[in-house]
Amino acid sequence: MADNARARKLADRIQVVVAETLDRRIKDPRLGFVTITDARVTGDLREATVFYTVYGDEEERAASAAALESAKGVLRSEVGRQTGVRFTPSLTFVPDALPDNARTIEDLLHKARAKDEEVREVSTGKTYAGEADPYRKPEDEDEDDASA
Repeated sequence: MADNARARKLADRIQVVVAETLDRRIKDPRLGFVTITDARVTGDLREATVFYTVYGDEEERAASAAALESAKGVLRSEVGRQTGVRFTPSLTFVPDALPDNARTIEDLLHKARAKDEEVREVSTGKTYAGEADPYRKPEDEDEDDASA
């Protein structure tokens, strides 16, 4: 079993090789604007999972997924040639959930801004229920000691 550092280095190298090969050698018209975001390799260096994102709508994502699956053999042979490991890991392509998570966070931030603006509008022209500064000050304590 390989150490984690070696698996991490191999994963980084696979990410670079796959991205460069997609850019230079794969000429599939179904392949849209694909970005390789991450790659992970199992501890035994036998399987690699490559995460990708596609800029575009759902139809372009499906077409790019089909193009990646059809180019898997070429990509695997290129990874084997450039990494020089004894056993070339099998590649699995997984769409990355990063854009969906980012969109969810942006929606939540937008809702928070809207709520803040609503609270700001309600609070304009209002005063505090008590004093403006509810904290004791040192001169107040001196007056309390003098009266006692």
